[in-house]
Amino acid sequence: MGNTGSNPPSAGYATSVAIIGGLFFVFGFVTWLNGPLIIFVKLAFNLDNVGAFLVPMAFYLSYFFLALPSASILRITGMKRGMGLGLLVMAAGAALFGEFATLRIYPGALSGLFVLGAGLALLQTAVNPYISILGPIESAAQRIAVMGICNKGAGILAPFVIGTLVLSGINTFEARLHAASNAQARDALLNAFAAHIQMPYFVMATILALLALVVVRSPLPDVHAGEANRMPSRRNGDVRSARISQFPHLWLGVLCLFLYVGVEVMAGDAIGTYGLSFHLPLEQTRFFTSLTLTAMLVGYLVGMIATPRFISQQRYMSWSAVLGVLLVIGAYVTHSYVSVGFVAALGFANAMMWPAIFPLAIKGLGHLTERGSAFMIMAIAGGAVLPQLFAHLMQYFNFQLVFLALMAPCYLYILYYSLYGHRVGLDTHDSAGTMETQ
Repeated sequence: MGNTGSNPPSAGYATSVAIIGGLFFVFGFVTWLNGPLIIFVKLAFNLDNVGAFLVPMAFYLSYFFLALPSASILRITGMKRGMGLGLLVMAAGAALFGEFATLRIYPGALSGLFVLGAGLALLQTAVNPYISILGPIESAAQRIAVMGICNKGAGILAPFVIGTLVLSGINTFEARLHAASNAQARDALLNAFAAHIQMPYFVMATILALLALVVVRSPLPDVHAGEANRMPSRRNGDVRSARISQFPHLWLGVLCLFLYVGVEVMAGDAIGTYGLSFHLPLEQTRFFTSLTLTAMLVGYLVGMIATPRFISQQRYMSWSAVLGVLLVIGAYVTHSYVSVGFVAALGFANAMMWPAIFPLAIKGLGHLTERGSAFMIMAIAGGAVLPQLFAHLMQYFNFQLVFLALMAPCYLYILYYSLYGHRVGLDTHDSAGTMETQ
């Protein structure tokens, strides 16, 4: 391991954790803008729910297409320079989205979100295994929980920033839009509304570019994942003979993360649309994403204290999955603000799932850690699939029933992985490694 054993963390270790925490804040802010952006594009481009939900679809599909190339790039650049490159790509994507959204060219705006997601795919392919193996893998959930606090703290802030700068007075704007006397007047109002998005994204692009320079010049150590993340019993064996297909716990973890990101995005980004389906005021629903992320932040704080001191990361995930099922049922049997409250509370249940799933899935991969991590990052595409299914199905069925039918099975699978799936094949590898060293 990078910083393992009983020695106390060094000042360099603390600095590294702080820098990575800053990066988690950055991509948390960028990621959780999608919730209010769904509301923005629905108005600016005159879209239905299916069209508006192309926002998370374009954003999260980039992870599927770019994660494996990102692993190849990282082998050339190293993790540190790869993080800097990821930030630069994100800056380009933010600039593209701001420009095309202002011009009200929807395919161009979606392409900007795709590029933004591509940069995040590169950044996350580096930072997630980096923080997992920066210390003992057994306490990785605790470190990732700290990262989650940074991530979700930014996520709470993001809807308020966009809500204030872009969506302020949205009810008045809708009234003016409906009162417009002709198509030309309507277009003029929409153009003025869309123009509000340009400056925030230009500022974001500038900050991301500057952060890229800061990271490249920072004192982050060069962590070698292959040396840090081998199974102990295989240290003296021929570890390079292993193939990625020989680790079923990884593939079960990829599916688990796919479903987890789907439910996380549903609870965070789709909650505004969920609230609007109850005919709640748009002035309120634009901030609902922050409710979910506040619950997640509380969940991270509890998880950071509890794991691994009082409860193992996988056991905590088991209880979180059970809570997720109960909250989804609660959302189904209630209505209006109470139902929305149950959806927001899913943030608490979701909080410690990523911190547990990721290190459990990459455990023991050795020199395959970067590639395994890339497959895990590909699974973030779950954030593209489940919300789009929700948007389609709610046209034909009760939206609460659709929410229940999509979410409950996902939490049940997460429960399976936390109890059994994360161990599948590991005992075999451990035994094989012992035989090799005899």
